[in-house]
Amino acid sequence: MEDEPELAASVVRHLTAHGFAVTHAATVQDARNCLWESPPDLVLLDVMLPDGSGYDLCRALREATSVPVIYLTALGHDGAVVQGLATGADDYIAKPFSAGVLVARINALLRRSGAARVGRLDLPPLHIDLASGRVRLGDEWIDLTKRELHLLVYFVANAGQGATQEDLLQAVWGDYSGIATNTVRQHISRLRRKLHLDEASPFELTLGDDHRYVFKQVRFGV
Repeated sequence: MEDEPELAASVVRHLTAHGFAVTHAATVQDARNCLWESPPDLVLLDVMLPDGSGYDLCRALREATSVPVIYLTALGHDGAVVQGLATGADDYIAKPFSAGVLVARINALLRRSGAARVGRLDLPPLHIDLASGRVRLGDEWIDLTKRELHLLVYFVANAGQGATQEDLLQAVWGDYSGIATNTVRQHISRLRRKLHLDEASPFELTLGDDHRYVFKQVRFGV
């Protein structure tokens, strides 16, 4: 739960790119609705929300569930950390934070809670093992660099949705200051070639007039 739209969107992009299914709620009421209707494996929680306190929400969660909770907040002083952990949270991360550290802490908590994610993405005939980084397209194993893999994971997790060059840079490269302007285009070109997207592929990756890249399935496989 996060009420800063830009930060929330950035966190969602980073986590989605790493294979997580993410639901965002900007208010306590929205969060309660999401939590009770579709219980998550883990909760990221801000302290200061428009209609209430994250501390109170965490206490309510603890009365109903043992789901892991990580505070993600601008309140980084010792008193806030102590209070946050006292409400039953499992971890506390102060802004600004590293996306890599956030993902590592999420995975650590999921492992400890026994709720580790499946660790794979499947969009038949494309299969991605997130743990090993191995990618299979039909009967062929596809050799991708780490960055190409992260880019493909983002596209598969967001299949059918448009992404600008900036969206991709933020989600896949994180801190992209100093990155050449043609970096995204070059990586997409290599990804297209390795996935044989110009050879009657079941998938297509296009750049629309709105300057958004869209990866989608155009026919089904197994």
